[in-house]
Amino acid sequence: MSLKKDLDELLDAEVITDEMANRIRAYYMERKGGRSPHRLILAFGVLGALLVGLGVILIIAHNWDKLQRPVKLLFAFLPLLIAQGIALYTLLRKSGQSAWREGSAVFLTFAIGASISLVSQIYHIMGDLSSFLLVWSLLVLPIVYILRSSMASLLYLIGITAYACHEGYNYPSTPPTLYWLLLGGAVPFYYRLCLQAKNSNFTFFHHWFFPLSLITVLGGMAERQEELMLLAYFSLFGVLYLMGKLPYFSTLLKRQNGYQVIGVAGMMFMLLIWSFDEPWREVSRHTFYMSGEVFLPIAFVLLNMGMLYLYWPKDKKDTIDPLAYISLVFVLIFLVGTEHAVAASLLVNTLLLLVGVWVVINGSKRQALGELNFGMLLLAALISCRFFDSDLSFVSRGILFVVMGVGFFMANYWMLKKRTGHEGK
Repeated sequence: MSLKKDLDELLDAEVITDEMANRIRAYYMERKGGRSPHRLILAFGVLGALLVGLGVILIIAHNWDKLQRPVKLLFAFLPLLIAQGIALYTLLRKSGQSAWREGSAVFLTFAIGASISLVSQIYHIMGDLSSFLLVWSLLVLPIVYILRSSMASLLYLIGITAYACHEGYNYPSTPPTLYWLLLGGAVPFYYRLCLQAKNSNFTFFHHWFFPLSLITVLGGMAERQEELMLLAYFSLFGVLYLMGKLPYFSTLLKRQNGYQVIGVAGMMFMLLIWSFDEPWREVSRHTFYMSGEVFLPIAFVLLNMGMLYLYWPKDKKDTIDPLAYISLVFVLIFLVGTEHAVAASLLVNTLLLLVGVWVVINGSKRQALGELNFGMLLLAALISCRFFDSDLSFVSRGILFVVMGVGFFMANYWMLKKRTGHEGK
């Protein structure tokens, strides 16, 4: 019998949990990968390309001022020509070897950046960092598809994120609306990677880089109504969490599922920040008006609602995950906060308390030690925020922190004892 069939049978019989099944799959995948030197060769190939590229740049930079302009121009294009030659050789002779594709793609990516910057310096071509990053990223994008390079794709995501941040966060700032088109350029490659290399480490990195890029850039889209970004961010975290719950991602381990981890962590972090009164007072003092900035938060809210509709259990046996609906509840709290700051703060604290209690209870039922600790950590963070927000004495705060620490210890001890008892039967 196959491993998949055996695990499905054990899951149907409720002998093991989903978390245990995921761990078993990961264990056998790691064992299978550990027998082949493929990953090691790939890692050394990429590392070697990085070191060669950086070494060439440092050698040229050391003697740059002593060189004549024609020699400078030669050195400006020489790394690019060498990198293109290696890339052409890879396509003609080594296209089936990922180590060659990844290494040549990384070398060519850095050679392009070095050539652009050197030519600009030689001829004193004026320009800012954002235009340099934009041109560099646009030239890297074809490399991603021609060489089928996952590493070039990750570098491209870093490049467009840096470009968007420079545009959106530097004064005078301009919303980097071109970022959405640039991000869409990497989506087809990411989609193909998910289909053809689901268990590749490069695919797992993409599961983290895509949401992190979105979160980093989103704040730069605001112009005059920054408060609206609160709705956009929270809805985005809700969308990311729901994406992590899709069948494709739900079978992954937590460290591989960047969407779910970032989504839930982002929602909890924002709830803790907005559990204080002062941020809501800023929102209640702001006068909102119709402008182009309104459409982005609305789009994320509608996208979140659409995914919630798809996620709604179709079978009576399916359970409802309250964490999936936090983002929708927060939209209602935000509407309250535009008029009543104290009421919104009270609602956020109540929501955090309910979520923390539910996570602890659910983790206890499922015997999931990580989930139990996450729930208790969330409750401890909420209590800590209220302690530092109150006039309690240091002795009272110290006693309460000791009580929380003991609670953590007792809960983990009880869970481990319960697990040991089940294993002994």
